[in-house]
Amino acid sequence: MFTDTFKKVLDYEGVVSITSWGADDPHVTCTWNSYLVLKGNKRLLLPVAGMHSTEEDLSVNPKLIITLGSRQVEGFNGYQGTGFRVLGIGKLVNEGAEFEEMKAKFPFLRSVLEVTVTDAKQLL
Repeated sequence: MFTDTFKKVLDYEGVVSITSWGADDPHVTCTWNSYLVLKGNKRLLLPVAGMHSTEEDLSVNPKLIITLGSRQVEGFNGYQGTGFRVLGIGKLVNEGAEFEEMKAKFPFLRSVLEVTVTDAKQLL
């Protein structure tokens, strides 16, 4: 699911947008490309410091839409930059080996957002 182009995007800093929705309107929060940790070919881990609205939404609806990109990675047809839309199922993790691994890397976190990716599509 994670192509070489997707992995290259993570080599450059950029904004990651995370959209969640519970019973009410959609909520969008952001993080950085450098905070995404790939686990295998279907999971992403992200450190959570705040994201309280996202946490509320996940308790009602675990679906997420994530977008990310970089101008430094060539996209389709020689386009300067590329981006991805990732669909997935999210949950917060507060214990275990992966939590401890992420806590060592990102000491500021209070939780880890684990996303099981169902689709990752290059848009540009």
